[in-house]
Amino acid sequence: MSSSTIKKQRTVLVLYTELAPYVLACLNAFVEHSKVKVELVRWPVNPEAPFELSFHPAITVHERRNLEDVGLVALAERTAPDLVFASGWVDKGYLKVCRAMRKKGVPTVMTFDTAWRGGAKQAISAALGRLWVPSTFSHAWATGEQQARYARNLGFKNDRIRKGFYAADTKPFLNVSDRERKNRSTRFQHRFICVARYISTKGQQELCDAFAALADSGLAGDWELHLVGTGAMFEDVRDSPSGKHPKITHHGFIQAQAMPAFLKAGGVSVLPSLYEPWGVVVQEFACMGLPLLLSDAVGARERFLVEGENGYVHKAGNVVDLQRSLERTVQHSDTELSAMGARSAELGAAWTPEHWAEVAGQLLNERS
Repeated sequence: MSSSTIKKQRTVLVLYTELAPYVLACLNAFVEHSKVKVELVRWPVNPEAPFELSFHPAITVHERRNLEDVGLVALAERTAPDLVFASGWVDKGYLKVCRAMRKKGVPTVMTFDTAWRGGAKQAISAALGRLWVPSTFSHAWATGEQQARYARNLGFKNDRIRKGFYAADTKPFLNVSDRERKNRSTRFQHRFICVARYISTKGQQELCDAFAALADSGLAGDWELHLVGTGAMFEDVRDSPSGKHPKITHHGFIQAQAMPAFLKAGGVSVLPSLYEPWGVVVQEFACMGLPLLLSDAVGARERFLVEGENGYVHKAGNVVDLQRSLERTVQHSDTELSAMGARSAELGAAWTPEHWAEVAGQLLNERS
């Protein structure tokens, strides 16, 4: 076979902000699915989420802090990507790269999880975005419907918008859930579990307040509350009057690869966020076969929660309404909770890194 007939391996440039293991699971699936090589630029690791990451051999990592904007553009010119993904519009250097590649006819995809809320600030942002977005991005890949609505308001046509940008690394969670399903049907673990960074918008303080009040009223029975994560508010929440309740445990940060084992015993997941554009942890909980208690600020509920079937929704920031959801859950039998968990697993398994890779592969073959 002559060298002229050898098909060139295609290259994808990924301009990312804060990496997490689920992102790598999707990129790994993409590499395997489309046989591409990935040039990945990333921001520094967030100290509030210090994930240990390992990379596929086909993924080359570049540190954003080591690249000036000119260096970023030079990287793009040198690698000559066939497709570019960029995290939102926050990094001006990333936007420069996308504009340069767009001029060359390369598909450039804006990925984002910001939900459309319809306020004046967003309306102005969308109006201004319509002036520069068309010269910067050819496509948008949003997480859910409200994010897709934002993309439409930025001027993207429906055929240039994809949904489902976030996908959990589903296999480790589903494998454990399948093995434990029989055990949970006979003895469901009576614990609420919250996994999130300890920052004000995640609602850990409100959750501790609601659960402590439920326990002190005698309505929590043998149920406990377990919180996982770290962050600026960790000590404040842990040492608060409700945070120190004897039925509440703060575990600190747990690496992603250890999370399935931690969740093995089951329980009911809670994400009481005051602001949560999406929340990949919701899908991880669902894949583990856990019922879901989510605030109405959590974007991922549109895909992974069916009210009454596998969990309940409460008003964000409303401690009384959150306590009502906790109490309602405690009143369920173990059999009912197990059935709710099984429904969660069905919903969680419906969107995987392999599905993500298929969409990425389609974008690779689209016109700019």
